[in-house]
Amino acid sequence: MGRRYLAFDLGASSGRAIAGDLKNGKLTLTEIHRFENGPVEKDGALYWDFDALWSEIKTGLKKAIAAGKPIHSVAADTWGVDYVLLKKDGTFARPPYHYRDKRNNGADDKLFEKVSEKDLYSRTGLQRMSFNTLFQLCAHQEQHPQDLQDTTLLLMPDAITYLLCGKAACEYTDASTTNLLDAKKRSWDMELIERAGLPKTLFPEIAKPSTVAGVLRKELQEELACGPISVCHAGSHDTASAVAAVPAPGSGHWAYVSCGTWALLGAEIDKPILSELARKAHFTNEGGLDNKIRFLSNIMGTWLLQETRRVWGEQGNLFSFPEMEQMALSAQGFSTMVNPNDSRFLAPGDMPSNIVEACLASGQAAPDSKAEVLRCIYDSLALCFRAKLEELQKLLRVRYDYLNIVGGGIRARLLMQSVADCLGIPVLAGPVEATAAGNLLAQARAAGDVCSLSASRDIVRMSFGVEEFKPEGGCKDAWDQAFAKYKKLFAS
Repeated sequence: MGRRYLAFDLGASSGRAIAGDLKNGKLTLTEIHRFENGPVEKDGALYWDFDALWSEIKTGLKKAIAAGKPIHSVAADTWGVDYVLLKKDGTFARPPYHYRDKRNNGADDKLFEKVSEKDLYSRTGLQRMSFNTLFQLCAHQEQHPQDLQDTTLLLMPDAITYLLCGKAACEYTDASTTNLLDAKKRSWDMELIERAGLPKTLFPEIAKPSTVAGVLRKELQEELACGPISVCHAGSHDTASAVAAVPAPGSGHWAYVSCGTWALLGAEIDKPILSELARKAHFTNEGGLDNKIRFLSNIMGTWLLQETRRVWGEQGNLFSFPEMEQMALSAQGFSTMVNPNDSRFLAPGDMPSNIVEACLASGQAAPDSKAEVLRCIYDSLALCFRAKLEELQKLLRVRYDYLNIVGGGIRARLLMQSVADCLGIPVLAGPVEATAAGNLLAQARAAGDVCSLSASRDIVRMSFGVEEFKPEGGCKDAWDQAFAKYKKLFAS
């Protein structure tokens, strides 16, 4: 009889507890609990409601235990960059800030007065994003310096691990998103930390993925009426877990997109690329399992669709995502386009109006219907994927035969087909729950049930269906012309 593992997979808009049963080389997933997540506003700042998240995690544990099957271990993964500051009494200095909080605006420019952008990239290898942990901590230090004294930095999944078992450490894959890790040595860059004016005492040990962190706290065992359960470090950055579960075709070169609120497009490589070309192309070097590097670029993903849907819903026009796809198909393609990474799209707001504003700012006509706004989003995302894939191929000197897309974004079938048509290569879509699968298989590796990353991917191929979207004939010229227009408008 195979073991059962439990993954807590927290995204920017929802969280879930998913059990995984590994038996005879196949992984079977069972959703135990699902809950909403999102920013809360207090005193003009955006935070995560960590107390609510912790309550949902305990609810998920209770439900998993009540299901009757013994749980061998549990692990959490979340988005990157956000953090808590752990005080010596075991409490947090304040609720964790949301990465979209306005305090981060300009924090990167202030740091570049001490450390040049070029120098920072050559050390940490991260794409410039104003919400990276380094910049957040600098903004935090400026506003609330007392919070950084006698505290320990824990990233979001590490905070959950701490509450589960008492281990205070930062897991490697998530630590690699902070802009504070030496990309070559894979350890905290203490010289950079000193130059940034941050206390060195803030930074705990770095834990490896696929390892055991500890055992469920005694008080939690009593509260949940359960016995000891191992607590593991998975690839605690959700993209690291998702990439670990990319099924990967048996032959040919493949790149990936982990597609959700964000779309992370990249390839798996052995060593970081810290060149000026990579920096100027906005590619990042993040840690993966088995000491791999996730060489990727961040793209604003289904966030554009999510926010558009939310705004229209608040106005009394709530559409389902399939309805939004049909609306988009009713509009003429390529009439308008935007750069999905335009900074005006980052914060929550009136996304349809921001789309119109971005079109006008780039000298285009404004989309004048809901259908045209949606078509603009779908077309623009596909064109951005192509631009990033072309840059990736140039940087790595590889031509890719397939694009593996995993995560919740694959439910957007129009987007999947548009990407295949735009790129001119097959898109392999699936699994939807790649992040949870990668988390569960990392736990199985910690238990000795799976021996390697390639073995994990074999299990994924055996366990989950993958849908292939082939480029449709007759549309290549139209996409090529649209891409030429996109490059002219938004040259990186």
